[in-house]
Amino acid sequence: SSFDVAVVGAGIVGLAAARELIQRHPTLSFAVLEKEKELAHHQSGHNSGVIHSGIYYTPGSLKAKLCVQGAALCYQYCDQKGIPYKQCGKLIVAVEHEEIPRLKALYERGLQNNVPGLKLIGAKEIQEKEPFCRGLMALDSPYTGIVDYKQVAQSYAEDFQEAGGTILTDFEVTNMEMAKESSPDSEDGLKYPVIVRNKK
Repeated sequence: SSFDVAVVGAGIVGLAAARELIQRHPTLSFAVLEKEKELAHHQSGHNSGVIHSGIYYTPGSLKAKLCVQGAALCYQYCDQKGIPYKQCGKLIVAVEHEEIPRLKALYERGLQNNVPGLKLIGAKEIQEKEPFCRGLMALDSPYTGIVDYKQVAQSYAEDFQEAGGTILTDFEVTNMEMAKESSPDSEDGLKYPVIVRNKK
């Protein structure tokens, strides 16, 4: 088969990229190629499932910006698709006095990154939130959550296929080569086609 664009790997990154590309370029033909028999079989289906709020990254960095925006978009997408998640929050706890300045610095960093709902809490509030936790001070991040990213990946795949994309599983890419340059008036408009082969 021939496609304008092929994405290699049907983990959550590959599926998210393919989904976005087909939405932006609906006139092109797209395929996702996956060597396993199922989607999101490796890291995407075996991670901690945390929806990070964006506390840790350097303020002003692209990582910080994308993490905060990505968390909001993840919650929004899950709401739209009916994917269950838990916005459980998390506590980052200082158990020694020397850890308190680092905790406060982390709080300031989170504020600069526009992480919603952050606050510093004392020992009593820590106990109220988590009775089995002991600490002098904690950074409360209520926007942190958990979700089954394999389910999110499956939903991305459904969106991609509904938009006309093709997913080929049990298709291991074993070779790529640059084809001869297309003529300027070629139908597909691709200057340098790539030939992808698998073991079958």
